[in-house]
Formats: sequence, C-alpha cells, structure tokens
Amino acid sequence: MPSPSSKGWLIPIGGKLTDASILARFIELCGSSNPVIAIIPTASEESDMGTWYEKQFAKHGVTNARALNLRRRSDCDDQDWTSRLADADGVFITGGNQLRLTTIIGGTPAAHLLRDRFLAGMPVAGTSAGAAVMSAHMIAGGDEGPTPRAGMVTLAPGFGLAPEIIIDQHFRQRDRLGRLLTALSYNPAMLGLGVDEDTAAFISPDDEIDVMGSSAVTVIDTRDVEFSSMHDAEPHDTITLLGIRMHQLAEGAGFNLRTRKAHGSSVVSPHPDHAR
Repeated sequence: MPSPSSKGWLIPIGGKLTDASILARFIELCGSSNPVIAIIPTASEESDMGTWYEKQFAKHGVTNARALNLRRRSDCDDQDWTSRLADADGVFITGGNQLRLTTIIGGTPAAHLLRDRFLAGMPVAGTSAGAAVMSAHMIAGGDEGPTPRAGMVTLAPGFGLAPEIIIDQHFRQRDRLGRLLTALSYNPAMLGLGVDEDTAAFISPDDEIDVMGSSAVTVIDTRDVEFSSMHDAEPHDTITLLGIRMHQLAEGAGFNLRTRKAHGSSVVSPHPDHAR
C-alpha cells in the first residue's frame, strides 16, 4: 500500500458551495490551470447535475471538466467511463443521496480505480453526499438533534478514502451533532468530522487538515473516551460518552490527524489568491 504521503488531497465540503475560493483551490491542487476533472454526479437524481458542475468549473477556466454519468452498476465497468477516470487529474463528487453512490458504484471497477488513483496522489473533492461517502464507515442517514441516542444513525460501507474518519455534512445547519456522536459511540477509535455548508476541510497527504469557507468544521476526538453506554442501550435511549474532546475550526484553523492536535492558524501556507 502506498505511504500516507503519496496519497492525494481529500476535500470534504459540507454542501451548498458558494465560496469560489474552495473550488479554485481544488483546481490548483489538480496540478495545472486547466486540469482534466472527472465529475461524478451519481448521488443526484437531477439529470443535469453533471452539466451544472461542468459550467461551474468552466467559470474557473477549466474546459476539461466532464461528468461521468454512472447511473447503473453496468456503467461502472464501461471502458469509456473508466478511461476518463483513469486519465483525470482530479475527481469531484456531487451531492445527493450517498446510498446512490455506494449501491451503484461501490465494489465496481470504477470504485477500485477511484481509490487506486487517490492512493497514487490524485486529489478527490466531494460535497454533501460526496463528502459523506469518503468515509469507510459512512453515515447513510439519521435523525436530527444535538443529543446522541441509540438507533439515531444508520451506517453503511463508504468508499474508504478516509478510513479513520466518519464525515457528516450540512452539519450545524441540519443539527447533526447527535447522529455523529452516536456513530462514534459504536467504536470510539474513530474521529468525527462535521463539515458545515459552504465550508471545506482540506486534508493533505500528510494528514493535516486546514479549513476554508464561510462557516466551520467540528472535530470530535473520541480517542480518550473512558466509557460509552452504547453496548447496553435500548432503542432511543440517550447515550453516555465520557472523555470527548471537541474542536470548532473556522477558516485558517487546522487539525493534525496523526498527533490529534488542533491549532488556531493553519500550518499550510495559503496561496496568495486564497488569502482573505
């Protein structure tokens, strides 16, 4: 398996992306001013979602952004689509329903190719459902509310690009703290990442997170949890979790996945165009 430093940048976005600098930075990470970008709109039931994102990338001067219309599992073995994925400098996964992504793409040649290209250094960005699917233990759905309760969240296998992180999106806007805490209560070895709308967590190949956008990223570190009551909870019972550490990171703040240390200003030097 490639070393951690050889993998690509991973960029989960919380949804409702209006901050143009987030998309501009993703394009820059793809390695050229006009990179080849593969757009995966599978999560959305809107037939024009891929075309809409092609136009958004065109506004940034990218003329080689193309949607891969993977609508059936058989499409994910189609050489025309997989060759475009193999030739891409970066991949952008749109929002919608993350279970559409996993049930259509999961386990197919396209899924294996996406993971292999990411581990070889290709950046992958995703918004909303496209962010959630990056986890190995993916949040497939759940209830709103700030308090963790048994049965509050449904988990399913994701694409596994971030195996140590459970990612949730539209985080504060849809009051999803409770369901992320519930997911973490099953196995406190994981790290929770709650990404707000119009905000992105840029995760470097060296496992350093820095935040861009108009809102924040919530990091929930359960490594030192002393107790979780999930093992004997009845459905709808409130869950006890002792020893949680939580960080609220606005733009410019960061977190190191290896040391589990947060910092108030990013150690990643921003491009001048990204400074604000």
